[in-house]
Amino acid sequence: MISIEQLSVEFGGSPLFDNIGFLINQKDKIALVGRNGAGKTTLLKLIAGKQQPTRGKIIASTDLTIGYLPQHMIHNDGTTVMQEAEKAFEHITQLQDDIVRLTQELADRTDYETEAYGAIINKLSHTNEHLQIINSGNFYAEIEKTLLGLGFVRSDFDRQCSEFSGGWRMRVELAKILLQDPDVLLLDEPTNHLDIESIQWLENFLVNTGSAILLVSHDKAFIDAVTNRTIEISLGRIYDYSVNYSKYLELRKERHEQQVRAYENQQKAIQETEDFIERFRYKATKAVQVQSRIKQLEKIDRLEVDLEDTSRLSLKFPPSPRSGSIPLEIEHLSKAYGDHLVLENIGLIINRGEKVAFVGKNGEGKSTLVKCILDEIAYSGILKLGHNVKIGYFAQNQASLLDENLTVFQTIDYVAVGDIRTKIRDILGAFMFGGEASDKKVKVLSGGERSRLAMIRLLLEPVNLLILDEPTNHLDMPSKDVLKEAIRAFDGTAVIVSHDREFLDGLVTKVYEFGNKKVREHLGGIYDFLQNKKIENLNELGLSKSKTATIDNSPKEISENKLSYEARKELNKKLRKAEKAVEEAEAIVSALENEIANMQKQLEIPEKASDPEFIMQLQKKQRELEQKMYEWEIFAEELEELQSAQQ
Repeated sequence: MISIEQLSVEFGGSPLFDNIGFLINQKDKIALVGRNGAGKTTLLKLIAGKQQPTRGKIIASTDLTIGYLPQHMIHNDGTTVMQEAEKAFEHITQLQDDIVRLTQELADRTDYETEAYGAIINKLSHTNEHLQIINSGNFYAEIEKTLLGLGFVRSDFDRQCSEFSGGWRMRVELAKILLQDPDVLLLDEPTNHLDIESIQWLENFLVNTGSAILLVSHDKAFIDAVTNRTIEISLGRIYDYSVNYSKYLELRKERHEQQVRAYENQQKAIQETEDFIERFRYKATKAVQVQSRIKQLEKIDRLEVDLEDTSRLSLKFPPSPRSGSIPLEIEHLSKAYGDHLVLENIGLIINRGEKVAFVGKNGEGKSTLVKCILDEIAYSGILKLGHNVKIGYFAQNQASLLDENLTVFQTIDYVAVGDIRTKIRDILGAFMFGGEASDKKVKVLSGGERSRLAMIRLLLEPVNLLILDEPTNHLDMPSKDVLKEAIRAFDGTAVIVSHDREFLDGLVTKVYEFGNKKVREHLGGIYDFLQNKKIENLNELGLSKSKTATIDNSPKEISENKLSYEARKELNKKLRKAEKAVEEAEAIVSALENEIANMQKQLEIPEKASDPEFIMQLQKKQRELEQKMYEWEIFAEELEELQSAQQ
């Protein structure tokens, strides 16, 4: 299907790929693996035609269709979620429009015996046959099934894409690509913005699709389930294995050990031969044997051991100051944005030293509760932090908040204070930013390198309560393993918001599930939770059906019985209130955006750019803007629902 031949890519004279080549065949499901910065994203862009190689070529048949999901945000403004997803079937809708147009043209004409009339009939017949061949079916059902599988609800379908965060827009783009059913799927970290249930749905979809797949992901359980071939990129070369990721790790280790043994044996034989030649070089009686040994050496095909990228993240959290026996206690906590209730009367207790997971679909309140714990938003109820609790927080979008124009060293130097400043170079080296890498601009770093850089902040001062919101996004698997071991060895308490099953497995001993405004506690590891969740879903299936039946009847009742005067009056009152809330939120967002723009302009002044307090104020304003944007989305959604009810 696709042939990559003698491909080389260089950036600034430094080679990223050196004369690599491989084939992508039908039904191949390939995991593309390698360290952050190895070139995985670049290779996908090359195959997708988004970038050109320095040398070499990529050969594919002209009728081959490719679906490419990039790693970064998709800007699909001006359309609703459903309209954007419908673009996957533009070829079908075009045929349907052609049929309507040709049928109308036949109806309007009366020149039945002419050649032109016959040509229209032939074209209409051909178009109908073409539509039947591609089997259009009810593609709206396919769209609905895919969007629901990726976590949307039906009320989202008619919302503007611009109302959603970058992560949700990526889901819309992923849905569109999957619906196109291309010959080849190129997916760059598709699970980064998905919750556990959506990941499992996508996993099942990819296992059963007929498309060839080239997949970049750092979710080991996901790629193990989906792929049957692994291509590793390391130090500009590739290593191709016809097995899934876990088996590849075993085979790569065996292969390396075999190479080392064979190399050592050959080196030993070469040394013995060279010693013989040296010892008897000048003895006439051994001249024949010496010449024979020299010829043997010349004919030897010298073995090499594949170079390995031995750079490794070194992460160890500082010893934590001792906190109270209960670092976090919550009772009867509720949180609403306007009339939209997110958390209702929840309670939980986290004991010192526990490692717990917050899981659940996106939008169910995980990040909201984290913001409550950090005292960034108001709430009702009781939230008590224990004695001497010091929080270290890694936000989900921490890497995106970095200033792209600073170097790696400057990024840390601006926030480090006290004695830790003398150790910045050592810390950067431990995070694989040693030597010249510390002088790189943030804007040239890969997603994983940015995440590592953002994580360094957690080491700048000792804490005893770690709160990590999706810490593994963009991290390569070796780095994730190191982070996992560091959290496991951390002597404080840890709360991990994550959808990465492999990362949470063996790390957490308690799972808090967020859903339907509630938080449920599950004792045990993540796979214990998933097993229980599966059973619970089966038990609730009957209930959900009965609820659906009730809901199906209600629209008829509403349509048949017009709203009373009092009901309309109450609705108008709510509508005015919602409009006011949206206007106020928009005004606050606009003011914050202007304020942040002015502060960012001040960063051009060296004194401001090196002022840690100013940088912290800017970051606080950016977090405040994120929160207000979220509140605006909630208010806007509520207003839209009320406007629909009024019609």
